[in-house]
Amino acid sequence: MSRHLPTTVPPGGTPAQPWNRQRLRSNNEWLLLELLRTGGPSSRAQLARDTGLSKPTVSAALAALEQAGLAREAGRFVPERGRTAVLYEPDPTAGHVLGVDIGRAWLRVAVADLAGRIVARRDVPNKGRSANAVADAVVAAARETAAEAGLAATDIVHAVIGTPGVWDEQRRGVRYATSLPGWGRRGLFDRIAAGLETAITVGNDANLAALGEFTLGAGRGSRMFAYLLIGTGLGVGVLKDGELLSGAHGAAGEVGLVPLAPGTDGGSTGTIEQAVAADAVVRTALGLGMRGPLTAKQVFDAARAGDPLAVGAVEREAGQLAYAVAVLAAVLDPDLVVLGGGIGGSADLLLEPLERELHRLTPLRPKLAPSGLGEEAVLLGAVATALDTARPEVFERRSALADHGASL
Repeated sequence: MSRHLPTTVPPGGTPAQPWNRQRLRSNNEWLLLELLRTGGPSSRAQLARDTGLSKPTVSAALAALEQAGLAREAGRFVPERGRTAVLYEPDPTAGHVLGVDIGRAWLRVAVADLAGRIVARRDVPNKGRSANAVADAVVAAARETAAEAGLAATDIVHAVIGTPGVWDEQRRGVRYATSLPGWGRRGLFDRIAAGLETAITVGNDANLAALGEFTLGAGRGSRMFAYLLIGTGLGVGVLKDGELLSGAHGAAGEVGLVPLAPGTDGGSTGTIEQAVAADAVVRTALGLGMRGPLTAKQVFDAARAGDPLAVGAVEREAGQLAYAVAVLAAVLDPDLVVLGGGIGGSADLLLEPLERELHRLTPLRPKLAPSGLGEEAVLLGAVATALDTARPEVFERRSALADHGASL
């Protein structure tokens, strides 16, 4: 059976470029490499059937990919009749990427090979008391994780950093990162890039979590889905047909910034983020009579144990989240809303009262679901995004080196 073919345009190329033999060869090699990545190990004969290329062309392209360290033998297929066939696969060790999730409480770091396999992982408490201290802690954790994988910092092809707030490319900083004081200062991420000694991409944590959830978790197959990252703050990532909706300035879905309705005295009751974040759960629980000191996790654990005060705090949290979902439903009409982050991890307690309140608030009722990736969503989304950049870059680098070596 023939497989769906990936794009035949190599990295950096466009269909409008004039034809030449080198470009055609590069097209063929990229086509075969992507087909092996998406379709699994395959033989020369099968690749020829799937692509329509001649067997000599496939053999030459595979030889070039092997020479460049981009593909390798993956075993042999022994049919009932006929000759044994050598199987090929992309070489996952041709490059590595780094994913980072920066949160107020934790810094999570992972190194992955080009197949997306995590080869080293580290979670460290975020003890930085200043923005510079947090940035330096990210660099230290990343270097330690790379070393654990047997890699130097320069072996990392690309890094993606997940952070609260909205990235502003012009000023090279983030905006609206209220959970990390000083995090919007200019130059902070240039400091991280210099320490990592590799190119970085900075992404909103909720957006990366949404990408991870769409690729690996509860969002698979959804046409329009919103991911709520609920923890020390509130972030929202929105995907339509697998494509991230970021808006004109990268702030699409930032419903946490929306103010709540004024109180009875006419004064403001704050924003949606302030009403649903972990601190709000603790404030509500204390206001209902629970004894402190408390964390949001302790409130949810007490609710699971049947503490009526904790149950009341959880129901209040669900009501506030229902308001956030109602806003999203009215603006975006998603078919699915996924609850993630530290608070979203208690979806077993939140979903029933949230759905009940949502039915009271609006006739627009998207399906609600717990995250399939839990607190790994941001990190896995960062790794997946880094791979999208690194794979074509590795192909270009290694192909160019192989060509240069062959010409000497």
